[in-house]
Amino acid sequence: MAKTNGKMIANNKKAYHDYFILDTYEAGIALHGTEVKSLRMGKCSIKESFIRVENGEVYIYGMHISPYEKGNIFNKDPLRVRKLLLHKSEINKLLGKTKEKGVAVVPLKVYFKGSLVKIEIGLAKGKKLYDKRQDIARKDQQREAQRDFKVCNFG
Repeated sequence: MAKTNGKMIANNKKAYHDYFILDTYEAGIALHGTEVKSLRMGKCSIKESFIRVENGEVYIYGMHISPYEKGNIFNKDPLRVRKLLLHKSEINKLLGKTKEKGVAVVPLKVYFKGSLVKIEIGLAKGKKLYDKRQDIARKDQQREAQRDFKVCNFG
């Protein structure tokens, strides 16, 4: 299980809404210098991104890192495919689990851990529409309970 204890750069709330997260892993990302500078400014989006395991390596597609303003010719393509750095045993586990029907690998968070950029990826199983409705109803009930609790304590 991965723990985030650094500065958060990007969060994928849509993944928690659309999937049941079965397991999480922490991976490094192979980046170039201007991309790291852009991440330090918080210019990253993983909302539309997805992860594939190809030839024993893990890649993230669709992760948008805005070009660094002062980077001129050193800037890379914002949507280029980036390699994720995982141990071979973790890659084999991901590969085995993704062979099952309905299981995918999705990015959850991008954050700094010390001076390194890390990404938390999750093994996910898709939710049905009624599951999403149940989650929304549960959140509404919790919100109402918090509101009532707050009123009782102050009133």
